[in-house]
Amino acid sequence: MAEALFQAELPEHTVASAGLSALNGHPADPHSQALMLERGLDISAHRGRSLTQALCDESDIIFVMDSMQKQELLRRYPTARGKLYKLGDPEGFDIFDPHRMDRLEFERCLALIDKGINVWRSRVRAIL
Repeated sequence: MAEALFQAELPEHTVASAGLSALNGHPADPHSQALMLERGLDISAHRGRSLTQALCDESDIIFVMDSMQKQELLRRYPTARGKLYKLGDPEGFDIFDPHRMDRLEFERCLALIDKGINVWRSRVRAIL
């Protein structure tokens, strides 16, 4: 969901998502797809993929959802330091993973993603 929302905000840039424990090749959860369709964003072609050193190296900015992800990403890919941020950092919140939860939890997660993107919007544009 964050990838689709950031891509809509930054159409002139490439936005991609990857996970530390992604289900490689799996589509986005049906709840995610439905919520994004309600916003006019089709993520049906999205497929999960794992984060790699190459993806870290080619990225200008890397966002994670929670503090544990940030710590683990830095442990695995120390060269990401300096361009790695938690989406909720400016406001001090983590964004939970709603995997295998009901739609209400996906809606709650999406609200946190929106909040994080709203905080980062101008900062990201200034960096890029």
